[in-house]
Amino acid sequence: MPKMKTNSGAKKRFALTGTGKIKRKHAYKSHILTKKTKKQKRNLTKMGLVDKSDVNNIKMLLAMK
Repeated sequence: MPKMKTNSGAKKRFALTGTGKIKRKHAYKSHILTKKTKKQKRNLTKMGLVDKSDVNNIKMLLAMK
């Protein structure tokens, strides 16, 4: 059976933590920033974790399962 390929888009967007959780960036930080508050933009800069309901799908894209 051939090796499973990693999804190119997913490998650019997600990263693994040391404990095996998946990190992600927040959306809504690329354009139309003038109407967003400083606090909102600052909080969108921080990394977030992928929800547990999506973890299995992302692991499939990253060829981890």
